[in-house]
Amino acid sequence: MGRKKSVRVVETPPMMKGYSPFGISCPKREKVVLNIEEYEAVRLIDYMHLKQAEAAEQMNVSRPTLTRIYDKARSKIATAFVEGKEIFMEGGAFEYTSVWYRCKRCHRIFKETQEHKPCNGCKFYGSDELETL
Repeated sequence: MGRKKSVRVVETPPMMKGYSPFGISCPKREKVVLNIEEYEAVRLIDYMHLKQAEAAEQMNVSRPTLTRIYDKARSKIATAFVEGKEIFMEGGAFEYTSVWYRCKRCHRIFKETQEHKPCNGCKFYGSDELETL
């Protein structure tokens, strides 16, 4: 029996729910699901330019575990890129370092409800328009 899977720590949620290729007319396009912890590994290593040991520490996993998460994420992204598949970012075994919300109207993400000001696009005024991430 293997060890219990530890919960990965994710600092911020993705700004978007996914990506879709354009230039291909395909109404029922296949999709690739990138787990949130896989997104976080790519964000820390490729976007933030952290070394794998630093990224592993930030995600509260071992360096070999981070390498497996990162390799799996890169493989999924490459498959979607080469084969023209959509990428959805959802699910996984993770927890955020803070409570995050998304406005259902303008899709902006933020930490606390007080930080979200009404914008010209959504005219946000009530908590019923918030989705907890």
